[in-house]
Amino acid sequence: MPRRATTTTARGGTLLRAAAVLQTLALFFQASTAGLLLTSSHAYALHDYGSKVMYGAAMLYVLATILAWRPGGGSPRPILYSTGFLLLASAQVALGIAHVASLHVPLGVLMFALSTLALVHALSPRSPLRRPATGS
Repeated sequence: MPRRATTTTARGGTLLRAAAVLQTLALFFQASTAGLLLTSSHAYALHDYGSKVMYGAAMLYVLATILAWRPGGGSPRPILYSTGFLLLASAQVALGIAHVASLHVPLGVLMFALSTLALVHALSPRSPLRRPATGS
């Protein structure tokens, strides 16, 4: 029985790391296309599509934290963090649609920093998801 829990936890950790990578890359893409908005007429479409990918990545990250938490019964704190991040992503989308760049841009920078921290934590060897499970 413990072998199944270990395999499930490993899969949940792999999904969590993949979701953290996707979310961070999507935010980096958004930052890149935001810079292109100053010089290119096609950048708006790229930024618009990227926002949908970023929002989907934030939802995937919430799902991944739930799946990584559930089998091992660990702390639900990552779920709270990912849900908070999804709320920030919702505010970011709303501010972008409303063209409130004075809040949209700093929030994007904050989100990229938070996502990078979550990625570093997910890839860290000290992360509970990276440690091999012990048990007989």
